[in-house]
Amino acid sequence: MNENTITSLGYPQIQKNVAACALSYLGKRYARDMKPMVDAPLIQIRLEETAEAAALIRNGASVPIPSLDGMETIMDLLGTGYLFSERDFSHLAQFLRSCAQLMKYMEGKAEVAPTVSRYASSMIWMESLLSEIERCIHSGRIQDQASKELIRIRKKMTVNEERMKRKLDSLISKHRSIMQENVISQRGGRTVLPIKKEFRKHVKGSVLDESGSGQTVYIEPAELVGLQMEMASLQAEESREEMKILGDLTSLAESYNREIALNTETVGILDFLFAKAKYAATMDGRTVRVNANGRVRLQNARHPSMGASMVPLDFAIGQTYSSLIITGPNTGGKTVALKTLGLLTLMMQSGLLVPVAEDGEMAVYHEIAVDIGDGQSLEQALSTFSAHIRNMIGILDQADSSTLVLIDEMASGTDPGEGVGLSIAMLEELHSRGATVIATTHFGEIKHFAAATPGFENARMEFDTVSLQPLYRLRIGEAGDSYAYSIALKLGMPQRIIERSKLISDQGVSQSVSSSFTPSVPNVNSSSSQTNSTAEQKHLHKARKTVQPVSPSVQTGTRKQSGGPETLEPISPAKVFRKGDRVYAAYLNQSGIVCDLEDSRGNIGVMLRGRKVKIHKKRLTLYISADELYPGDYDLDIVLETKENRKKRKLMSRKHVEGLKIELPPEE
Repeated sequence: MNENTITSLGYPQIQKNVAACALSYLGKRYARDMKPMVDAPLIQIRLEETAEAAALIRNGASVPIPSLDGMETIMDLLGTGYLFSERDFSHLAQFLRSCAQLMKYMEGKAEVAPTVSRYASSMIWMESLLSEIERCIHSGRIQDQASKELIRIRKKMTVNEERMKRKLDSLISKHRSIMQENVISQRGGRTVLPIKKEFRKHVKGSVLDESGSGQTVYIEPAELVGLQMEMASLQAEESREEMKILGDLTSLAESYNREIALNTETVGILDFLFAKAKYAATMDGRTVRVNANGRVRLQNARHPSMGASMVPLDFAIGQTYSSLIITGPNTGGKTVALKTLGLLTLMMQSGLLVPVAEDGEMAVYHEIAVDIGDGQSLEQALSTFSAHIRNMIGILDQADSSTLVLIDEMASGTDPGEGVGLSIAMLEELHSRGATVIATTHFGEIKHFAAATPGFENARMEFDTVSLQPLYRLRIGEAGDSYAYSIALKLGMPQRIIERSKLISDQGVSQSVSSSFTPSVPNVNSSSSQTNSTAEQKHLHKARKTVQPVSPSVQTGTRKQSGGPETLEPISPAKVFRKGDRVYAAYLNQSGIVCDLEDSRGNIGVMLRGRKVKIHKKRLTLYISADELYPGDYDLDIVLETKENRKKRKLMSRKHVEGLKIELPPEE
């Protein structure tokens, strides 16, 4: 997976969260190194393993996972010739005991968690190694019985210590009056008496040290010199024997190198597995069915970082459509929807349970390509648009049928007209490659394209038009609005500016600006202008048969007559469209029938390929008027009904309609 994708979707935080749930250094390492997989059957197995572990935790089980304290050093140095210390062997012994406990525990869970139990059953019980370590070392100290020689040496040391103790008691009693204090001190590993400086000549021996004030000297009595030399010799013998014992234990541990490594790795895997289960419990994660066919169907999906504060997301793609265009107001949740789907996909492909309802289904993708955020960079002199284009080029380099593409705010950062054209061309290219595409936009042209193009579908983030608050619910199958005017008005924008902006949007900038500076004229001129407009329309209508034909690719503009098919070029935009007019939308390269008259914002309802879409009148040109399409007295509302409604109501027989100059779908 692309590192930019992983970072943009917030995957590193998921790795940190899972690592925080692990107990051992190895489990934490596996969590930090966790990456999405692309093998669908393997992913399903990993999900089932995590689900088993999560079920054990939900049932109150306390799994005895070894902590692996001290094992990192042992595994790094085992087999290198390093001599392990008493502390190292104490850690190793604790690890071996914990492995035995874990194996016994998981053996009893074989029926309820068969997959997880198989990990523990692969571990090896090293009883002889543990017994030898426990015989030789206890509480971090080598035991006397570790060897016969050590027993002999330590017995002699005990005798020597008793003789020294008796001799010291005698000396203290003899020199108590000249001692600075009645305590025995050590200097350089030798036992000394603290004698007042002025009485130092009263004690036979060597001065080994002096106090900082100079009032006390520390004298090793001559009577103790021989005993202390003998003790030093015995201590050296003891040290040599202890090194020999530790060497023998190290050699024994090295002979179990493979078994120790296997157990350590298995414990790390189990720790990582139960860390995933613990993390799933924090967000109520569940397993999903996995496929490699691009099908996604989720109910009550939530972003793992938002939890219960997020309105659950219902999402589906991959059945009748593979590209989804999401619209809605700013701060309405469009970007969150994109990131939620992307991050849940990464989590699922990592074997993590995801916060969704039961019976969910998700697709496995080899690549997830994203363009989220403006990517503007001062250092690299990249504008918002340049950054988007750079991202889109990168997406095109890798997009295929196993790619999930997430694009936020298509056509942003440049001229809307050119941006819309580029966006639609990109969508067509990605769709032709079989990629799964989810994109957000505010542009109506892209919504209309999705409504009229097979394989595409619209969706919207719901918005409360009364309270003007986003509801953060995704509704698939419907296109939404940006509600810019309503939101601006609520935030305090003056009403006159809102009305003016509507006028500019409906009429176009040049027309609305020129009209605002044109002096008013008498009504008689208005009538004359209207008459001239009507005359001009008739002239254009009459001249239609003399225009050059358009490109043969525009098939929807064909009109059949007795003399054969005739392709007509769109004429100038009509001032007023009527129900039943055949119109052409250039940016969709399709024609359709007007089914709803112009609304207050200049949008007209057009039936395109059996679907009704709203298109602004500025983007429509007239092909054939309703007068030519429907000769005689026909009820246009009946003619314009869909095939399903015509069959249901049976208001008009197919034979009756065949006299009209329109094409009907073939009978089933």
